[in-house]
This record gives sequence, C-alpha cells and structure tokens, in this order.
Amino acid sequence: MRCPFCNYHDTKVIDSRTRDGGRTIRRRRECLKCRRRFTTKETVDDIPLWVIKQDGGREEFDRKKLIKSILVACAKRPVSVTAIEQFVNRLEYDFRDQGIEEVESREIGERVMKELKELDEVAYVRFASVYRNFTAKEEFLSEVKQLK
Repeated sequence: MRCPFCNYHDTKVIDSRTRDGGRTIRRRRECLKCRRRFTTKETVDDIPLWVIKQDGGREEFDRKKLIKSILVACAKRPVSVTAIEQFVNRLEYDFRDQGIEEVESREIGERVMKELKELDEVAYVRFASVYRNFTAKEEFLSEVKQLK
C-alpha cells in the first residue's frame, strides 16, 4: 500500500477492525518512511449489481448516488449520515445476499421510502415528491394526508 502523503511503497498495519458484519476491514496504517498514519478499507470485489431503470435502461448500482439523493431529502433534518449509510449498506447487502444481479429502480425507491417513513416523515415526503414525480399539489397533499 503506497503512502498517500509521500508515495512511499511500504507501510505497516497498526490496527485492523471489521465493519458491516465482517464485509469490510478497516486498517490503520503507518508509512515506514514519513511515519504518517492513514486509514484504508478493504472489501470484497462483488459481482456488479445492475439497476433496471424505468425506461428499461440498465446502470450499475451506485451507492454514492443513492446516499446523495437520500441526503438531499434529509437536508436540515435530524437524520445522521451514519444512519443513511447503514441503511444503504443493508439494502445493497440484502440484494447481494439474495443472489440478485439485477434490481428494478422501483424496488430500490420503495425500500428507501419505507425506511425514510420510519426515520423522518419530512424526509419521506421530500423523497416521495421527487421519486413519484408529483405534477400537481393534490398529489403532494394526498401523500401528506396518508401520513396522519
């Protein structure tokens, strides 16, 4: 592992810890030349998980894109980034554990809305308004009324 600070080719591992139920290993490393410390993550290279879009197109599952869209819905709400990342991890691992190689975007959207409904109703309505593509205020109000 190359040092990100001085680019020296040799480092030593100081500490290793598993995360995500053993799916990820977090390693604390120290450069043998400049002595600076940094953290790396080691994960298994999984078979790609493909998302089938509503228009029939396919794209590789992008957890960063999903986290970003959930963060937008949760802006200025009491939902931690950690909670969002843990949910996206669970979602991805659920699909992979089932041996699913392709998942419809509709399934992902519905699962996100279900989780957000439990975490924060305002974030849920924000996400639903974009996901369901409300075109009239009546659709939006109908969704809010269902929360009562």
